[in-house]
Amino acid sequence: MERVAGHRDKEGYLAKLGCAIRDQRKAQGLSQEALADAAGIDRAHMGKIERGERNVTLLNVIRIAVALGIPASALLDHAGL
Repeated sequence: MERVAGHRDKEGYLAKLGCAIRDQRKAQGLSQEALADAAGIDRAHMGKIERGERNVTLLNVIRIAVALGIPASALLDHAGL
């Protein structure tokens, strides 16, 4: 089984999730900094998550979803995952 991390994410899972996070954030009129603060994640790290450059942990997906006021499953569904 191949690891999903950065350059090994051939299917683009991380980019898809990042786009879903960005879409939800923008739909709610939140800045990246505001979302990062609400989720307890460093703003620079949040930017890398949204660009699909970081293999985000499940815990951080949940933190982001809670900060957005939606279930984590909604983020995954929006990403097509």
